Amino acid sequence: MEKAGRTTSVLSKLSVVGDLLMLQLVFVVISLGILTLFPAAFALQRVLPDAISQERPQLMRRYFREFRWAMKQFWLSGFALYVGGLMLAFGISFWAYAAGPARVFALLVLVPLTGLVLGLYLSGLAVLPTAAPDATMKTLFRSANHFLLRRPIPVAGGVVVLLTWFALASQVPTLLVVGSGLVPALTAYMLARPRREKTSEDVSI
Repeated sequence: MEKAGRTTSVLSKLSVVGDLLMLQLVFVVISLGILTLFPAAFALQRVLPDAISQERPQLMRRYFREFRWAMKQFWLSGFALYVGGLMLAFGISFWAYAAGPARVFALLVLVPLTGLVLGLYLSGLAVLPTAAPDATMKTLFRSANHFLLRRPIPVAGGVVVLLTWFALASQVPTLLVVGSGLVPALTAYMLARPRREKTSEDVSI
């Protein structure tokens, strides 16, 4: 019985890994279009809990349904995020290699601003699975801002994780194929998990 239980546990974990990699592959293909990048990421976030829990079947059907929803609700906002992200990346790259005192001032503004944007993005992903069907970017931003204010330190840790991963991906571009959608999604998923309350069993005597 114990051996059978271990086998079932291993197969369950392999099933989760397979579903996550399948979602990542679909995300990569769909996100090749500029307008589809963020809706594809939002759809991935919406179905990620089901992929991990393995409680609901027809994962791909749900993903495409969520993608149609996200495309309808957020395509314009997603395009604005895409353009804003490119501008921030270009600004940091430009001033990082510039000279003069203006360089220091520009980086002191752009680097924290980038961290804040990434923190809000992670917070938005964290609240997406519970967002209402009629959610808009305005209501999502409000929920993300509230989440960030409640959990600033964990979100800051998530930003560090993302920046570290981006730095690695810049050196090994193949990592983008494996984790461009999953790394932010899993980071936000961990942030959204309810904190476990301590019980008397956790207190050592």
